[in-house]
Amino acid sequence: MLGFDVCEFGSQLFELMWLTVCYRDIMADKEEIKPVEEEHEDELDLNYKAPEKKSLQEIQELDKDDESLIKYKQALLGNLPAVVDPHVSNVQVIRLTLVCNEAPGPITMDLTGDLVALKNTSFVLKEGVSYSVKITFKVNHEIVCGLKYVQYTYRKSIKVDKEIHMVGSYGPRVEAYEFLTPLEEAPKGMLVRGTYHIKSCFTDDDKSDHLSWEWNLNIKKDWKD
Repeated sequence: MLGFDVCEFGSQLFELMWLTVCYRDIMADKEEIKPVEEEHEDELDLNYKAPEKKSLQEIQELDKDDESLIKYKQALLGNLPAVVDPHVSNVQVIRLTLVCNEAPGPITMDLTGDLVALKNTSFVLKEGVSYSVKITFKVNHEIVCGLKYVQYTYRKSIKVDKEIHMVGSYGPRVEAYEFLTPLEEAPKGMLVRGTYHIKSCFTDDDKSDHLSWEWNLNIKKDWKD
């Protein structure tokens, strides 16, 4: 876990920086496919208590006469966007990509379009290949703390896996952010081939549901069998 000596910068800013650097990805064990417990029975115990929420304006006003702190906050927050449409949500999840070097083409789902149609769409993954999940998202108005990607996997209506990936805390900016999970291996063997129904959710410390969507993953012996 990374740490910094920032006592002189004030406790409020320390909370923001701590959130930004201290999360680690938490991966589920994928050695075998088996039913898992209900969602509310296997929540992560991170021994973590979210700090008091502060708006971007409040953070910018902290110790505004301290030149070194002003420069530090600029470096931390980056280039802030111009005036954003207030009707646009603070967190916009743009797309999810299965990153696999062996894939014959991009495996990408657009999350700004018809999510109902996406629910009936299947994405093919060859058994045994290594892949990562990349999520592209934007933060528009205020700092968001403790973003996380949660994924439930079902086969024949039975939940067989749950993953929670801690994404971190981010401030608003013009450019989109990208979060990449660690490499994992697709299941392999005749018994695990077939279609899996997946429920995905992008949430945060406040349990805000920034986006929930469903899709299907088809594990095949080969990409085009």
